[in-house]
Amino acid sequence: MVIKRTDRLNSLLKEVLSEVIRENVKNPNLHELSTVTQVDISRDLHNAKVYISVIGTEKEKQETLSALKSAAGFIAVVASKKVVMRYFPQLTFYIDDTIEKQIKINDLLQKIKLENPPTPAEDDS
Repeated sequence: MVIKRTDRLNSLLKEVLSEVIRENVKNPNLHELSTVTQVDISRDLHNAKVYISVIGTEKEKQETLSALKSAAGFIAVVASKKVVMRYFPQLTFYIDDTIEKQIKINDLLQKIKLENPPTPAEDDS
């Protein structure tokens, strides 16, 4: 039961935080190609890790992360008006680089595939 509740809250917070960041945060350092990929709320519901994916350079990623960290209080206040909770969690932002890791793995697999082409099956006839 507890796991279901936190899963639902994670999903709801992901949607609400995405909307608040997109529509309410007006920081020039916030890269427009940034997305909330995951929210992980603690069991006591007092803290939430918010994972952000940013398509851009390393500098743009760090600027976006810095902008979100500085706006965390504002984001929490605006989001708390959209989500009814006794205590709104403290937000901590992290860069989510799983997409980039997946791309690197796919590139490595393609490179291996090109270096070692499959051999045709030998006919026994």
